[in-house]
Amino acid sequence: RNSAAWAALTSEGRVLAAGNASHGGDVSAVQDELGGGVQSLHGNDFAFAAVKEDGSVRTWGHQLYGGDSVAVLEQLVDVQAVRSTEFAFAALRRDGAVVAW
Repeated sequence: RNSAAWAALTSEGRVLAAGNASHGGDVSAVQDELGGGVQSLHGNDFAFAAVKEDGSVRTWGHQLYGGDSVAVLEQLVDVQAVRSTEFAFAALRRDGAVVAW
């Protein structure tokens, strides 16, 4: 949950979201990838990040504040943990590398 949107992870590994689209309330751009297999969900003040069971990460929300991870998408593999700040995310991979966006 952030100031203008919320996202929730169901017991089936699906993500539900609502609220202001620019804060992550609209998952339509990544809905197909969030329909199952999500193991954890993380948010900051403007965006959300979902870690899938295969170690990949999908993001949505404000493009400037972590909602757009296209620039680092190829590096977001074998992710074991994600942490957030007010405006960004960082992922820890199994090999010990940290990827921030």
